[in-house]
Amino acid sequence: MPTPESEAFLAKKPTVPPTFDGVDYNDTPRLKAAQDSIIKEQWVKSMMNRLIRQELQKCYYREGVNHLEKCGKLRERYFETLPDAKVKGYLFQQQNYIPGKDDPAGQDQVSAGLDRQADGVMATVPEKIAKEKADDRL
Repeated sequence: MPTPESEAFLAKKPTVPPTFDGVDYNDTPRLKAAQDSIIKEQWVKSMMNRLIRQELQKCYYREGVNHLEKCGKLRERYFETLPDAKVKGYLFQQQNYIPGKDDPAGQDQVSAGLDRQADGVMATVPEKIAKEKADDRL
């Protein structure tokens, strides 16, 4: 059961998608909201990559010489999220926007570890890793 979101959290939650699709560049508040949303999305990807890396380090330490067999899924997930791990900013995306290619529907959010559930709550990386570990043990 998801925890209820507080008013303060809902006030800070971005209301625009992380793209410049349909943004009028003369409308400063909407432009700044889109820029802020893009930066937040990049930070989420960066922090997800950091969590995966930390779990991979723990796995390497825990498994020792068997890390090649036991930590393969974490290693693959880490390498999948590595290209998106750097916070690049919004200027390049803003100046070189291509409609249809840069919109959120064209992005693969599953590879970034951002599986969105039906109720709007995002599954976190530690939950996914714990689930995979449980599946591996069976």
